[in-house]
Amino acid sequence: MEETNISEKDGKKAARAAKKEQKRLEKEQKKRKKQEKQRRLLFPADKKGRHVMHFMNVLRVIFYPIHALIFPFKLHGYKKVGKGAYIYVCNHYGLLDVFFPAHTTWEGVHFIAKEEVMHAPVLGYVARRVGVIGAARDGSDVRSIMDSLKVLKNGEKIVIFPEGTRNRKPGDEFLPFHGGAAMLAIKSRTPVIPLVICDRPRPFRRVHVMIGEPMELSDYYGRKLTPEEYGEADKLLENRLYELRDEFRASRREKGAEKR
Repeated sequence: MEETNISEKDGKKAARAAKKEQKRLEKEQKKRKKQEKQRRLLFPADKKGRHVMHFMNVLRVIFYPIHALIFPFKLHGYKKVGKGAYIYVCNHYGLLDVFFPAHTTWEGVHFIAKEEVMHAPVLGYVARRVGVIGAARDGSDVRSIMDSLKVLKNGEKIVIFPEGTRNRKPGDEFLPFHGGAAMLAIKSRTPVIPLVICDRPRPFRRVHVMIGEPMELSDYYGRKLTPEEYGEADKLLENRLYELRDEFRASRREKGAEKR
C-alpha cells in the first residue's frame, strides 16, 4: 500500500514537472514569435535609391557625439561609401566598433552578430529593429547565409567581423579569421570594403581607422569553388587589412621623421 502511494506521488510530481516544462516552452515560443515579428531584414529603397534605416539614424544622431567625445577617432581613405550593396570586413576590438562603418554612410548597414545578441533584453530589441543578422558561432547557420544574400541582393550593406569575437589578445595580430565573407562576396558578386582599426580603442585617445577602396573578388566569379579556394579568397581580405594598417603606420612614421 505504501509503495502504491509513493508511486502515485512520483507520478503526480512528474506530471506537474511536465506541465511546468510545457508552459515554459509555450512561453518561450510566444516570445520567439514576438521577436520574429519585431525583426526587420529588408529595408526598401527610397526615391533616391537609398536604403535608409530611420531608427538607426536616430541612434546615430544620439550616439555619434558621445562616441566621438569619449572615443575620438579619425577615418582615413575611402570614407564616403556610395549607394548600393557592399560588404564591410573589419577587425574587432569592442562593441563600439560598429560605429566606424556606420560613419561612412547615412544608409542603413546590417551587422552580422552572434545569435545570442538577438535575444538579449534591450540590445536584442535594438538589433532586431536595425536589421542585425543573427549567426551561429560555428558558422553553420544556413539561415544567416540566406538572409545575408537576400540583403545584398536587395542592394543593402552588410558588416562582418571575421574574427568572430572581440580581440582581447595583446599585440597586433588579429584573431584567426572565420570563413564566410569571401563566400558572400563571390556568390552575390558584391564589392568588399576592407576597414581596419589601427589601434586598440581607449577612452579619450584618438584611434585611426583606415578604409580601403572596394575590392572585387572577380577572379572567383562564375566558378565552382572548393573550400580551399574560398579560404584563399578570405586570406586575401585578411592580408588587405594588414596592408592597410601597415600603410597607415608607415605614413605616420614618415610624417614624424619630417617634423624632426
